[in-house]
Amino acid sequence: MLMQLLFAALFSLSWATSPHDHFIHCLSLGSNNSPSISRVIYTPNNSSYSSVLESTKRNRRFSTPRTPKPLVIVTPLRTSHFQATIFCSTKHGLQIRTRSGGHDYEGLSYVSEVPFVIIDLVIFRSVDVDVENRVAWVQSGATLGELYYRIAEKSRTLAFPAGICHTVGTGGYFSGGGYGLLFRKYGLAADNIIDAQLIDVKGRILDRKSMGEDLFWAIRGGGGGSFGIVLAWKLNLVPVPATVTVFTVSKTLEQDAIKLVHRWQYVAHKLPDGIYSSVALSRVNSSQNGKKTVQASFRSLFLGDIDELVPLMQERFPELGLLKEDCIEMSWIESIVYFGRLQNQSLEILLDRNFRTPLSNPSYKGKSDYVKEPIPEIGLRGLVSRLCAAEARFVAIFFFAYGGIMDEIPATATPFPHRAGNLYKILYNVGWQEEDNRNSQRYISWVRSVYSYMSYFVSKSPREAYINYRDLDIGINNEGNTSYGQASIWGRKYFKNNFDRLVRVKTLTDPENFFRHEQSIPPLMSSKKKRAL
Repeated sequence: MLMQLLFAALFSLSWATSPHDHFIHCLSLGSNNSPSISRVIYTPNNSSYSSVLESTKRNRRFSTPRTPKPLVIVTPLRTSHFQATIFCSTKHGLQIRTRSGGHDYEGLSYVSEVPFVIIDLVIFRSVDVDVENRVAWVQSGATLGELYYRIAEKSRTLAFPAGICHTVGTGGYFSGGGYGLLFRKYGLAADNIIDAQLIDVKGRILDRKSMGEDLFWAIRGGGGGSFGIVLAWKLNLVPVPATVTVFTVSKTLEQDAIKLVHRWQYVAHKLPDGIYSSVALSRVNSSQNGKKTVQASFRSLFLGDIDELVPLMQERFPELGLLKEDCIEMSWIESIVYFGRLQNQSLEILLDRNFRTPLSNPSYKGKSDYVKEPIPEIGLRGLVSRLCAAEARFVAIFFFAYGGIMDEIPATATPFPHRAGNLYKILYNVGWQEEDNRNSQRYISWVRSVYSYMSYFVSKSPREAYINYRDLDIGINNEGNTSYGQASIWGRKYFKNNFDRLVRVKTLTDPENFFRHEQSIPPLMSSKKKRAL
């Protein structure tokens, strides 16, 4: 009791001029151990505030003098810290933004236009791997790299189907579904989650049984920041061979890249489910001095050895001209380093949370699409021609082949609906240097123009999008009471008809809409609230 009074007194002195000193006081009283919570609170008066805030801002577009900053950052050590932060935020009218790895494409895990608090999960990141039962528990602050490394420590023939960027936080990634090198074989990350621990708006800690199947369904692909805070996930680990094979074959426009990409559309989704296949389009230096061209890089992972892969590709996609010398055999964990473009790095790089990955630029804007029918060559030429613009210096456009088990999992299995009927997914990513943030609108306008051009060739009614490539251009909520109709504009693009079930779950779980942001799932408004409006 004495420590609580001392803690409250210290903070009331330093925050005497702040309108939110009551929030800090509330935290000190709301935690079971005030000396503990005092070590995980950062305010603008704290010398470490800026370094903690900036530490996992992966998109420097949201690191300008005009970017709103949180009143408080909390880095919980224990569940009571989450409970106290939620209770005090509701009591004092502050929003919560929860940051796992800081890779949110629109910065929603660490930026808000209204007074807010960040719960940063950087300390909450244990990984417990059970090889015998082929499961793992991972806390939401752990990165994919930390998860992969801990699995590989115990087994080189077990894996988890998730992404290739090792600094991505598991909490946000799993919440959006999560695809990666193994998704054609085993489905999404969300398809392989078998339990979770969630803290809801009432501060209750729920597992799969106590939260119920509807809420468990919603948190596996319904997007983060809507239903509560997932503290940890129980994962089903999947078998992989001791040896896998990778290759990258790059062709320029002068080497018939467009014809190869056109042909790839007919082949990739029909390949065996043990093959991951993607194409990356980017601008590169031409062999002619001073000139630029566009390159298509065909990249694949195969769950097997070279002697199996090469004949298969020569039969299915002979136009690519794949040779044995194009391929490299390695372990699955080494393939994460390979696809993460971390060549010449040891596996320990996967534990470096602060590593600035070459997979993305300091500042960026992304958009996504799904393709149901092959794009004709003339359409691909129009897309490629846009990579010659000045704004496209740091642009990559990725095609990710679907098919495999993704054609078999029902669209309603999780909130992620993009299953059968898709040939591939597109990510449009435009980047720029941080010092060029003042010109960010130029680059954003460029990617919007490309997105507009592609409208004829991609999914329609709705034009589908992937929630983990969050895009506020497709619609946002009103601050406060967002209508179902308005949220449906963006909601059906991410979730199609699954949006309705997400709204029902939200209405039962968080009817007052405490957990919210620009693209959070809204509750249905009660008739009482409607009359009040």
